[in-house]
Amino acid sequence: MAARVLDVLGAFTEEAPELTLTAISRRTGIPLTTVHRLAGELVAGGALERGEDGRYRIGLRLWEIAALAPANLGLRERAMPFLEDLHEVTRHNVTLAVPDPEDGSEVVYLERLSARDAVSILSRTGSRFPAHATGVGLVLLAHAAPEAVERVLARPLRRFTPFTVCDPAAVRSTLASVRSCGFVISDRQIEEVSLSVAAPVRHGHGPVVAALSIVVPADGTNPHTYVPAVRAAARGISRALGS
Repeated sequence: MAARVLDVLGAFTEEAPELTLTAISRRTGIPLTTVHRLAGELVAGGALERGEDGRYRIGLRLWEIAALAPANLGLRERAMPFLEDLHEVTRHNVTLAVPDPEDGSEVVYLERLSARDAVSILSRTGSRFPAHATGVGLVLLAHAAPEAVERVLARPLRRFTPFTVCDPAAVRSTLASVRSCGFVISDRQIEEVSLSVAAPVRHGHGPVVAALSIVVPADGTNPHTYVPAVRAAARGISRALGS
């Protein structure tokens, strides 16, 4: 039963935030009658909401529960002052992400701060993106276990733009550079209008637990000018986590 409940909730994605019962059944392979019953129970518990048009969407109760996850509580709380400072100084998009706990092939964004006049980006709080195509993802992959990295690179790598690096050998080279330099510049890999500068966040002096990035316009920007600020913010969060 629990597995089917998770399947129903997992049917909702950023591309499909609202679904009919038929769409949920098709996406999950669960019979329509069972989906109808499970959706009714989830609506009653606040995990789903049903709109006037009959479509379902994730409910506020589920967001409240998700906010209690240890990664959200400790990491986000201690990171926020540094994220806000970086955002205030640069007036650009600032993001904080952690690896997908399943296999690390994706990153999950815990926070995103954005200004009205900042370049538009696709990521938002709670969204996921492939690790190989994002600055935060490359940082996290660079510090993942070698076998986990090889599992990710053994799969077809999704291309978002002509600049997305999908060659495993080229990605490995980038990961080695991240470990050596302590930052990465991901140039127009998700959208052609933007690039990101990302750095690792450690638990004190221990393992890398998250990645911080700033996303700026690709045109007319020298990303290297943002490297010191991004690395300083990441180190600040690391110290806060280790205190």
